[in-house]
Amino acid sequence: MPISAKQCRLAKIFAKNVRRYRLALGISQEELAELAGVHRTYVGMLERSEKNVTIYNIERLAGALGVEPYQLLVTS
Repeated sequence: MPISAKQCRLAKIFAKNVRRYRLALGISQEELAELAGVHRTYVGMLERSEKNVTIYNIERLAGALGVEPYQLLVTS
């Protein structure tokens, strides 16, 4: 049975890390979206654990945040 992004522990960890790194850089969701080449609403949906992220977009977001992709998937 499939689970939603809101029910997925890893999606919650990812969401928390994206937000933490974004805020540490002092950039908005819109600015992060532009740097990563994704839609601005997508970043918000990820940060609220409303959407599952692809490996491709993990890499794009990590690059925009200046971190390694794995850093978005581990608890801090």
